[in-house]
Amino acid sequence: MTDKIRPLSSGDLSRIITDLEREAGSLSPLQKVLLGTDGSVTNLLEMATGHPVEVVTRVQEVRPADPETAAELGVEPGDAVNYRVVELRDTLTGETLIYAVSFTPLQRLAPDFRDDLLRADIPIGRILRRHRIESRREITDARIVPADPHLSSIFRIHRQQALLSRKYRIIHNRQPLIAIEEIFPSTAFSEERRVIVNAPSRIHITLLDMNGSLGRVDGGVGIALDHPATVLDARKSAGIAVYGGDDETRLRVAEAARATADSLSLPGGAEITVHDAAGQHVGLGSGTALALAAGSALCRLYGRDATVRDLAKVVGRGGTSGIGTAVFEQGGFVLDGGHRFGVPGGKQDFRPSAASRGTEPPPVVARHAFPEDWRILLVTPHAGTGVHGATEVDLFRAHCPVPLGEVRELCHEVLMRLIPGVIEHDLDAFGTAVNRIQHLGFKKVEVAAQPPVVPALLEALVDAGAAGAGLSSFGPTVYAVGDTGMDGVVGAAREVLDGRGGGAVILTRARNTGADVAGV
Repeated sequence: MTDKIRPLSSGDLSRIITDLEREAGSLSPLQKVLLGTDGSVTNLLEMATGHPVEVVTRVQEVRPADPETAAELGVEPGDAVNYRVVELRDTLTGETLIYAVSFTPLQRLAPDFRDDLLRADIPIGRILRRHRIESRREITDARIVPADPHLSSIFRIHRQQALLSRKYRIIHNRQPLIAIEEIFPSTAFSEERRVIVNAPSRIHITLLDMNGSLGRVDGGVGIALDHPATVLDARKSAGIAVYGGDDETRLRVAEAARATADSLSLPGGAEITVHDAAGQHVGLGSGTALALAAGSALCRLYGRDATVRDLAKVVGRGGTSGIGTAVFEQGGFVLDGGHRFGVPGGKQDFRPSAASRGTEPPPVVARHAFPEDWRILLVTPHAGTGVHGATEVDLFRAHCPVPLGEVRELCHEVLMRLIPGVIEHDLDAFGTAVNRIQHLGFKKVEVAAQPPVVPALLEALVDAGAAGAGLSSFGPTVYAVGDTGMDGVVGAAREVLDGRGGGAVILTRARNTGADVAGV
């Protein structure tokens, strides 16, 4: 079979590493060496750590080559290859340093080489030396990949955190003898201390009182989500630089980081890399999560103590709903008590959080663990985006104050059905309250502002068996809550999205802990 895989030249690799640094931030000299070496990685790791490195085999089996593997090895699809997955571990600390996957065509192996390979506990470089096999290594790829649940568990890192990956082949007698991919976290082998933040996104169920006749406004109810999450890492630098994500994400993170550095008079800035975040303007609170994550990272880097509430005011969040701030701090199911209204020091008009900078985040008046066996389906249609900016401000002005009777009924639903449903693990009561809330108060305004696919989803998800379905914040993300039998609900969501521009469907759970801020 013709070999169509082109090895990377030193110039190619240099350009790729430059591109990786634009995406993931500066790489340490050791990280660059590990991506570009044509020698033994095991020896490099032992010299870097000062400890012996052991090979721990997770998978070793003979399987037929798929087309991609066959092309990489220059064999025919279906030919027998040895599939080997190993971890290179520091014998002193037990830490996994490298995760490696290799494919070896059995037809090219001498019997004694094959025996050693199948023993599974010997590094490949040492097998080559033992059998005096003359070979060279050619690198074929280097890239960034997000950590899936499997690799996040192995490396003890957050899901979606950036991993550095390189692929290379060992060439013997002008033929590929082994194809290998080696993976390690972008934070590993770094020369500088980093802080990693993993923060929950959230469902915003409803604002409570957009009437204000009792001297308070806003109030909110919401739930922290396990996924999607906001994951970023930061390290000290002279100024503020942000990598990863789209332009709006980087701008939001940079603004929050600068506000934090200025407010706390920090002696420096940070180089921040965004590894994962919920989409912007889809109703899952990515703006608050990103801003608070950036501020928290800088505080941890420079050893400054600041409460989440203090940071929220610094970065301009929590001016209307306090749910994003509350779930960042403690996760779970949260109800906040809104803001003073029409009095000195209070809010003077109705406006969204983005237009309420300088307002203190509201107090949390109730917080409960959300049932962990309840599943939450998130459906984000591609047709249209959530209401935000000037349009959002105009809707507040046009529809507030809302009728007092609807505010009273809404508060009745929340106090006497929604919250007891969470506490007593009564899914039917909780779902019934969610369904009714879509027709009350300011939530009714939010639903009415959506494209036709949103009401179609709300109806279809309940008809398919969800206990309740609602619009999160200003959407367009729709959520549905049920128990373990959510397959039919997922199918109904996909059916509605088909022919309406498509969309994203995520089945997740609540997260009953707040943001994790850790130094590495």
